[in-house]
Amino acid sequence: MILHYSSRKPIHDVFFLSLYVDDMIITGDDFYGIASLKVTLFNHFAMKDLGVLRYFLGIEVASSPKIYLLFLYKYTTDQFEHARLTNEKIVDTSLEKSVRYSSSDDVPLTDSTLYQTIVGSLVYIIVTRLNIAHVVHVVSQFV
Repeated sequence: MILHYSSRKPIHDVFFLSLYVDDMIITGDDFYGIASLKVTLFNHFAMKDLGVLRYFLGIEVASSPKIYLLFLYKYTTDQFEHARLTNEKIVDTSLEKSVRYSSSDDVPLTDSTLYQTIVGSLVYIIVTRLNIAHVVHVVSQFV
């Protein structure tokens, strides 16, 4: 959400606010606007300023003055541990080539909850790993 924008000059004094349930990020180059917004929010809501963004909704964040880098390494590792897939072999390609997958290929799962959880986690991981998007599309067809 852009909270301030002037089309007559280059974009300056802009800040962004991202809110998800009770987690919020405020960023931008309008430091006075950000400080003013924080004061207003503190006056109306019980909040904590956790400082520089390091972690948000499972996404690790590293930043410099010009760039933000997003990582899901810890989240991904946690999901593999939850699915008991930590000892699996790593391969260069995610799917076998020229194979057609079908829901009737194997014995149906007695409890599909774990599979659904893994596929949901993979959908989230696509945020930082677009190279798995096709594979996640294929496996999500069988949720």
